[in-house]
Amino acid sequence: MFRLRQPFVCMIALFFLLPGSQMFAQEAPLAIRIVTTFDYPGTGNSTTAHEINSGGDIVGTYLDSSGVTRGFVRLANGSFTAPIVDPNDTGNFTFSQGINRARLICGYYLNGGDFTFHGFFLSGRTYTPFDVASAVQTFLLGVNDAGDFAGSYDNGAGTIQAFVDIAGSVTSFSVAGSSVTHAQSLNATNQAVGEYYDASSNYHGYFRDTDGTLTFPLDFPGSTSTILNWINDRNLIVGKYVDSGGVEHGLLLKRPSTFLSFDYPGATGTSLNGINNQKFISGRYTDSSGIRHGFLAQASTH
Repeated sequence: MFRLRQPFVCMIALFFLLPGSQMFAQEAPLAIRIVTTFDYPGTGNSTTAHEINSGGDIVGTYLDSSGVTRGFVRLANGSFTAPIVDPNDTGNFTFSQGINRARLICGYYLNGGDFTFHGFFLSGRTYTPFDVASAVQTFLLGVNDAGDFAGSYDNGAGTIQAFVDIAGSVTSFSVAGSSVTHAQSLNATNQAVGEYYDASSNYHGYFRDTDGTLTFPLDFPGSTSTILNWINDRNLIVGKYVDSGGVEHGLLLKRPSTFLSFDYPGATGTSLNGINNQKFISGRYTDSSGIRHGFLAQASTH
């Protein structure tokens, strides 16, 4: 496992503004500082860090050398929990995606009998299944501190719809004209971000406001595909994009329109997956052998 001896700052020399926006001379560039890297313990594990809560706990997923996918939590003190395995997982696939301040975890698992995915919550040692009513498949992707959550589901009619569940009430939505929409996360005011397919099967980001208004496409300038993974309560969004050469890069968006591109040094691909209100970022990078590694970073925005 590779660990940095000293933190460092990686910052693109130029940051981008969407059309119609202005840059003011007194505005300092965005920057990201790597704090540490990590892998789930074990030989050959490929590690992805997903969301990070306000206490610094990171939920993630690892793929072991035998092809089995399991979840985990990296606690703020650097220790790891035992593997997260939903008791209904008969397909060797449990994907832990979201975590809130109370360490309520959400994710999804594979039913090996009919090869469908279903959502779950994990609180302490208790697993609770969750499926959107009448859905063929359900993916739980993000949970906020109030216990409200977001995700997507297969309605059985060839469409993947996004949804938010707020105070026990499910609201589904899709970007107009898209057959696939995912809601990756929502913050304390129930603003959500995610991505949708266009007619060419390229992903584009979107922002959903508290009142349900959708802003789209919300893409890194010049990208061919953009995925938005997490929004915190300070108008900061993280995700990833693919450039015209097919290379994957991390992105940080300071709403409404200031983007930063981020690459882990030496990586063949980078994704920023979570950001808390203290501006700590959870992410992953891919090395030259195709193995993924998790990292903890921190953003500077002023």
